[in-house]
Amino acid sequence: MEHAHSLVTRDHMERLWTSFRGDASDPREGIFPPSSLSWKVNREAALFLGAGRATVLQLAHPWVAAALNQHSNLRTDPLARFHNTFRVVFTMIFGTLEQALAASRHLYLMHTRIQGELPWRVAAYPQGSHYEANEVNALLWVYATLVESALLAYNCVLPPLSEDDREIYYTESRRMASLFGIPSTALPPDWSAFEAYTRTMWTSEKLGVNSLSRDLAHRVLKGRGSWVPIPNWYRALTAAWLPERLRSEFALEFGEREQQAAIKASIWLPKIYQRLPTVVRFVGPYREAQARLLGHQAGPLIGLSNRFWMGRRRMMFSESER
Repeated sequence: MEHAHSLVTRDHMERLWTSFRGDASDPREGIFPPSSLSWKVNREAALFLGAGRATVLQLAHPWVAAALNQHSNLRTDPLARFHNTFRVVFTMIFGTLEQALAASRHLYLMHTRIQGELPWRVAAYPQGSHYEANEVNALLWVYATLVESALLAYNCVLPPLSEDDREIYYTESRRMASLFGIPSTALPPDWSAFEAYTRTMWTSEKLGVNSLSRDLAHRVLKGRGSWVPIPNWYRALTAAWLPERLRSEFALEFGEREQQAAIKASIWLPKIYQRLPTVVRFVGPYREAQARLLGHQAGPLIGLSNRFWMGRRRMMFSESER
């Protein structure tokens, strides 16, 4: 499964986009049907619970931390990073086939411009070593943090997926991984292998934290540069969901007070969340997709939800925005 510094090529992506068009049974539905577990899991606003964890885990990869510091505004505007990530991911999941492929193309072309050198030695990566965003293993790690954190957040507030459904969810997610540019041969074959991959990464020298990644993580979890307040219980829950090694390396507070806050949150969150109306629980992109399949226009409430999640009223490359 290991691909040492293997770059995603334009030829690979062109073949991929062509194959998706050839395999599509209903282009209006996109790459996942409405009955898919990908729709069921990713429609939930509870995904926000795992966003901080996914970001911190991504920052544990020295290439990702350097790229975000040198090529993004994460330091000054963490909300923009949140919007950019969900804009691409939600469009891939809930968009039409053409929207999903356009999001994939956008992501690939953006990544081709993201490369540089590590300013310090971190973990197994020497100072001055070259990084590129379109590298298979770096992409695999980012994808893994998104998939695992989404399911962790879902299982926190809703009845956990069965073992069979979890396997289906992972199998479906491999289609999204291919839109990231990750070849199927680089992906763990099933959920058990996927879990083994993430746990191996947690203890490996492929991840490592320095002052840069630590500062970025604390900025994200404290909401610096953002109007969105980050409550203490959210930081405690994020710390609880991180592997002990990385929680320590990121110097995240997790004493008795934080542990109790995480335990209490895991008790009251499901009770409150499951009582929420679907207009609050289900994210705007999901509701936009539902309206599209019914032949309706997405209303102002959907646009408002989309602005929260993606920073814009519609999914990427909507017909109304061309």
